[in-house]
Amino acid sequence: MMKSAALVIIDMQRDFCCPGGYADRAGLDVEQLAAPIPKIVRLLDRFRTKGMTVIYTREGHRRDLSDCSPRKLHRSVLAGAAIGSEGALGRALVRGEYGHDIVDELSAQPGDIVIDKPGYSAFHATDLDHILRARAIETLILTGVTTDVCVHSTLRSAIDHGYDCLTVSDATACHDPRIQHAMLQLIEGESNIFGRVMACDLLCAALDDQEVFA
Repeated sequence: MMKSAALVIIDMQRDFCCPGGYADRAGLDVEQLAAPIPKIVRLLDRFRTKGMTVIYTREGHRRDLSDCSPRKLHRSVLAGAAIGSEGALGRALVRGEYGHDIVDELSAQPGDIVIDKPGYSAFHATDLDHILRARAIETLILTGVTTDVCVHSTLRSAIDHGYDCLTVSDATACHDPRIQHAMLQLIEGESNIFGRVMACDLLCAALDDQEVFA
C-alpha cells in the first residue's frame, strides 16, 4: 500500500525561492517560500530510501511564450515581473533558464519524475495523470509553493481526478503566513474535503511505521 503514494514537490524553483527570481521581483517574501526546503529534504530521504515515487513540478513557459496566455502574461506585468523578462536568474519563468530549475538542495535524481507545466495545476496540459495511473499511484503527498496558488490548484485537480491527498503543513508555504494558515484551514474544512493535513514530523513517523495514508 505504501507504494501507492507519491511525493509531489511543487515548484520549488529558484524563480520562486531565491533572491532575484520571479517571486522576489514581484515583491513576494522568498524567505517564507524557501522555508519548506529542510522539511522536503527529510521527506525526500524517506521516499527515496523506500523506493517510492518522487515527482517534481516546474512552472514555466516555452522560450517564445507561445504557451503563456495573454491574460497570464498581463498579470505578471502588473505584478512587476513580466514572464519572459530578463532578471538576475535569467528570463522569468522560462524553461531552460537558471531560475526555472529546482533549488540545489532539492535537486532531482535519476528515477525522479519532472513535470513541466505552463499553468498553476500540475494536471493542466501535462501527462501527470497518465504517469500516476501507469504507476498505480492512489495517494499524493503534496509539498512546495505556493499553497494558495499552485499547490492548491494541483490539490483541487487531484481530488477531482479521484486521488487521495495529504498536504504537508510545514513543507508547503505562502509568501504570507496568514494566508498559509487560512489555506490549511480551508483544506481541512468540511471533514477534510480536500484531503488530510499533516506536519512533516508526523508524516515521517507514519512512513517509518509503514502506515497507510488513505
